[in-house]
Amino acid sequence: MDKAEKSVQIDLEALRKQVSETNQGAGDTREPVLPESLNSYARQIATQFSDGTRSPAIIIGQFRLFEFISQFAIGLAAFYIWPGNGDETFWGRALVAAIAAALLVVALQTADSYSIPALRARLHLLPRAFAAWALMFLLTVSTIALLNHVGWVQMQAYLAWFVLGAIFLLSSRFLVAYGIRNWARNGIMERRAVLVGGGQAAKDLIRLLEQQPNNDIRICGIFDDRGEKRSPAMVAGYPKLGTVAELVEFTRITRIDMLIIALPLSAEARILQLLKKLWVLPVDIRLAAHANRLRFRPRAYSHVGSVPMLDIFNKPIRDWDSVAKRCFDIFFAIVALVLLWPVMLATAVSIKATSKGPVFFMQKRHGFNNEIINIFKFRSMYSHMGDPTGRAAVTKGDPRVTPVGRFIRKSSIDELPQLFNVLKGDLSLVGPRPHAVLAQARDRAFGDVVEGYFARHRVKPGVTGWAQINGWRGEVDNDDKIKFRTAYDLYYIENWSLWFDLKILFLTPFRLFNTENAY
Repeated sequence: MDKAEKSVQIDLEALRKQVSETNQGAGDTREPVLPESLNSYARQIATQFSDGTRSPAIIIGQFRLFEFISQFAIGLAAFYIWPGNGDETFWGRALVAAIAAALLVVALQTADSYSIPALRARLHLLPRAFAAWALMFLLTVSTIALLNHVGWVQMQAYLAWFVLGAIFLLSSRFLVAYGIRNWARNGIMERRAVLVGGGQAAKDLIRLLEQQPNNDIRICGIFDDRGEKRSPAMVAGYPKLGTVAELVEFTRITRIDMLIIALPLSAEARILQLLKKLWVLPVDIRLAAHANRLRFRPRAYSHVGSVPMLDIFNKPIRDWDSVAKRCFDIFFAIVALVLLWPVMLATAVSIKATSKGPVFFMQKRHGFNNEIINIFKFRSMYSHMGDPTGRAAVTKGDPRVTPVGRFIRKSSIDELPQLFNVLKGDLSLVGPRPHAVLAQARDRAFGDVVEGYFARHRVKPGVTGWAQINGWRGEVDNDDKIKFRTAYDLYYIENWSLWFDLKILFLTPFRLFNTENAY
C-alpha cells in the first residue's frame, strides 16, 4: 500500500512537471490552445455565476478575530463596571483580558470549533464552546490567584466577566449559525465547481457529492469533448455545456473555484491532455479519486465532504494570502506616491511643455484571468503617433518617442502612474508585467510563441516583477525574450511570498540602471 501511494504521488508530481515543461518548452512550435467562443446556452449559464462568493477560509478567519476582540472588550468593560477592590490597573486587566481571549481562540481551534460545519451547528456544539471558555477562564484566573491574592470583591468582578463572556459567546455563535445557513442557501458562501468529463464517472461523482451533509459545492455544469454516446447531454440533472476548449472561456467569465476531472487515475494520457489546456486558469484543479480501487493514507487526499480528491494544481495567492498582498500593495503604493510626487509633477510639466497632447496615456492590457484592463502611463510618444494597441513595439531610436519620452522610458518613470492602478485594484505592485492585448514578438502574438503564456494571468499583474529585475524588460524582438520572461513569471507565481515581493520591490530601483533593452 505504501509503495502504491508513493507511486501515485510521484506520477502526479511528474504530471504537473510535464505540463509545465511542455507548455514552457523553448522548442514548442505547436499551435496554442486558444479559448473558443461559448455557445449561447453556456453563456447564459455563465451569467448566473458572474458574481463572486465569500471564501470559507476568510469567513472563519474574520470570525476568529471577532471572537478575540469581543472577549477582550468584554473583559475591559467588566473592569469598568465592576472595578473590584481597586488593586488592578487598567493595563493589568487589559493584559489579562488579552491572554484570556487568545487562550479562548486557541481552545476553540483545538476543539475544532472553527470550521464551517461547526459554525453552521446551532445548538449541539454550543456546549463545546462553553466548555472551552470555562476551561480557559478558569486557567487564567487560577494563574492570577497563584501570583497575587484575589479577594472576594475582585472575584465578583471576574465572575461577572465570565458570565457576560459566556452569554455573548453562545448567543453570537447561535446567530452566526443562522447567517451561514442563509448564505449557503443564497449561494453567497458556496464553492463553485465544474466537472470535466461526463458519462457514468461524472454521474457517480455527482451522486456522492449530493449525499454529503452540509455540502457547499455547487456544480455549475459539465464540459467534455466526447460525443453524446459516451457523454450524454444531461448527466444526473446537470447539462453538458460544451467542450474543454469552451471551458477555458467559461471559467474566465464566471467565478469558478474548482475544476474536478472525473476520469480514472489510469487515464494519464487523457488527463495530461486536459491539463495542458486548463492549467492556465486561476482555479483549483482536482482529480476525483472516488472510483479508484487503490486507497492511500489520508494525507494523500484533499476531501469534499468525504469524497476523496487528488490535488493537481492549486489556485495561487488565495484567501488570506490575497488579503495580505492587497494590504502590502496599498501600503507601499501610498508610500511611493508620497515620496515620488515631486518626480511625477516634474514629469507632467516636462511632457506638457515639450509636446502637444495629454500628459497621460492609456493602454488596454491583459490583467488577472485574461481580463482587459486600462493601464495609465506618462505619455512618451508624440500624440499623433501613439499606438494604443501595442502592436508596434518601440525600438531603439524610434522616431515616435519624444526627447522627454526617451528619458522617462529608460528610467521607467513613465510607469509611475500605474501606482494609481494599484490603488484601484487592477494591478499589484509586484507580479508579471501586463502586456498590451496585441503585443507581438516580431509578427507572432506572445500566446503563439509560448503555449503556457496565459498561465502568467493566474495572478494580478504588477508594476514590477521577477522577470524585470532579472533583465527581461523592454523590447521583445525575438521568441527567446518572451519565453524567458514567461518562465520567470511562472517561477514567481509558484514561489510567491510577501518576502519575495519585498525583495523584488527593494531590488527594482537598483536594477533600473540596466537600460539595455529600454527604449
